[in-house]
Amino acid sequence: MKHVKSLSAFVLALAMILSLCTACGQQSDDDFRPRIHFCGSTSLAPVIASIGASFQEEYGTWNNVDSSFPDAAIDISVTSGGSGDGPSSVADGTADFGMLARDIKDGEKEALGEGYTAYLVAYDALTISVNRDNPIVDKLDQLSTDTIRKIFSGELAYWDELDDSLEHKEIVLVIRDLSGGAAEVFEKNIMQGTPISANAIQSPSMGALAAKIAENPYAIGYAGYGVYQMNKASLFAFPVNGAAPTEENIRNGSYTMQRPVQFVTNRSLTAAEQAFCDYIFSDAGRRIVRENGYLPAY
Repeated sequence: MKHVKSLSAFVLALAMILSLCTACGQQSDDDFRPRIHFCGSTSLAPVIASIGASFQEEYGTWNNVDSSFPDAAIDISVTSGGSGDGPSSVADGTADFGMLARDIKDGEKEALGEGYTAYLVAYDALTISVNRDNPIVDKLDQLSTDTIRKIFSGELAYWDELDDSLEHKEIVLVIRDLSGGAAEVFEKNIMQGTPISANAIQSPSMGALAAKIAENPYAIGYAGYGVYQMNKASLFAFPVNGAAPTEENIRNGSYTMQRPVQFVTNRSLTAAEQAFCDYIFSDAGRRIVRENGYLPAY
């Protein structure tokens, strides 16, 4: 009799284990999360937002993406606060994906854990851009790293110090706020420890930086390649050390002031996340990356 009871208990336990295993292998409608949240880089944010809008317009609800998904509205959420927010938002669980427009730091890798995955979306570069109406455009055909460093440190503070035929007008410096990935790329490639002038105007995004240059004929700033491409009618980008910020020079590395545009996560993707990532790296996603002025990495 005891043997029969033991056998019955074993069968019941086995059935429970099999049931749990089956549940782990499937995602029920109750477990499905229709919202995917990206956070971080202000440079990548408009790209992901554009791709998300296209994805939502094409499919509308998740069951149109995959018939095994529930009939729930697609929600691709994008918030931006700078590249520094990207990895930290993933590490603390407040976002599914963290966006960066720079390399991932060692400390960020440690916080994300060994299981993190990076997805390279595009290449970007920092252009040294001025207002297209600035007379300096017709005076200089390039800027050297040393000259750029002197300009942004405030050592060269007036445009006639670059060419004595110009008016004695103050150079207006426009930079990204220090939480942005661009600030770190500029520090690494140009400033190299030399402090930027305290008079520099900090902008919360690349779009705001480009707008500030476009509205002031005496401004100069390090506009990203993507935002420069979108504002070429009002901005002029100098070659740096003889290399112009062209697609060819960025891809072959001769224009050195460049950076990766990517997003990261530290866990396995859900089926819905995988479907959206596949869309990002599809021909449609590639087209939108180009429409936003960036160089697709795929």
